[in-house]
Amino acid sequence: MLERALRLSGPLSHYSLFLFGPRQTGKTTYLRQELPHAIFYNLSETNVFRELSNRPELIRQRLTGREEVIVIDEIQRLPELLYEVQAMIDRNRALRFVMTGSSARSLRAKGINLLGGRAGIMHFHPLISAELGGARVLERCRYGSLPSVLLARSPGKALESYVSTYLAEEIRAEGFVRSMQTFSRFLDVAAAANGQIINFTEAGSDAQVPSRTVREHYQLLEDTLIGSTLPPFQKFTKRKPVATSKFYFFDMGVANHLRKRPRIEAGSTEFGEAFEHLIWQELRAWLSYNESDEPLTFWRTHSGAEVDFVLGDHTAIEVKGAENVTERHLKHLRTFREETTLKRLIVVSQEPAPRRTDDGIEILPVEYFLRELWASGRKTAQASGPSLPASMPI
Repeated sequence: MLERALRLSGPLSHYSLFLFGPRQTGKTTYLRQELPHAIFYNLSETNVFRELSNRPELIRQRLTGREEVIVIDEIQRLPELLYEVQAMIDRNRALRFVMTGSSARSLRAKGINLLGGRAGIMHFHPLISAELGGARVLERCRYGSLPSVLLARSPGKALESYVSTYLAEEIRAEGFVRSMQTFSRFLDVAAAANGQIINFTEAGSDAQVPSRTVREHYQLLEDTLIGSTLPPFQKFTKRKPVATSKFYFFDMGVANHLRKRPRIEAGSTEFGEAFEHLIWQELRAWLSYNESDEPLTFWRTHSGAEVDFVLGDHTAIEVKGAENVTERHLKHLRTFREETTLKRLIVVSQEPAPRRTDDGIEILPVEYFLRELWASGRKTAQASGPSLPASMPI
């Protein structure tokens, strides 16, 4: 059984929690492992759902006077239960709930206010390198990082099953799409543009829907945690940067399957795109699990100069799938340095050993970068970014 990177003990000692994450990321398995003595209510189980939907007050009546942690799995299936949870928390401030879900959209749509500040919000992500004991780059670039896919005997078949079953089920469950056929066309267009700047007009034309509908569909993907936007960096820059966000699906494998990509091979254009996606996923999970409020952005000018990721206002990260990083790979980082006061410029690559250029750009093997990233502590995460070594062995 894999040990996951998220730790709930600290936050849970202060308040109840919502734990949101896409389906099949392993939330339930993790909570049963992390909180073995908790009382579980799994709303995906028909008998539990039926009983509590008919009589939601039962949960309050059964738990009055109890001190254990209570887990309510898939809370979006029965949002009305949160009224009982709120009443219990108000009566007993020592009581702790962990409520999981794959979407907060249905909760808000029914006027539920996520307990009005009585509970914190945390997020659960697909598997990351620290949990796998290594980056497993090519495998994850092909199949993604969902536990049920990556650890399956036939990851390709498991991925196909996930996309056709859970992805469609999640959208249908929300009930905010009038036509699944129209939404399916949009999904194909969004997947083709994965990791790129969103162009609502162009996407609407390709999907044969108005740009307004495209905006609504992108928002639905965010609300259901199927994807997330990466905003542009716009601080301390002389050249005017673009003002539109990029969009990434939450998992590389899901994006690959929707794009109907053939088997990704190392060194290909498709590998480079998936490699960038993998680093985005690791950075996003690292910020989340370290409870850091540092922004993760990208930089691009209207003339086409671009840096893949900017962490806070101190670190710029370029991702190159090359085994030999050359001067042409460093051009945009150097342009960005002219624009800002960032302290660190890093290239994450497939090179065999870390090195530093004469002008201070750090070129790091992906395994090295990710190992140092996840070894860095929470205080560093909130203050100055990853504690990557100041001097690199050459």
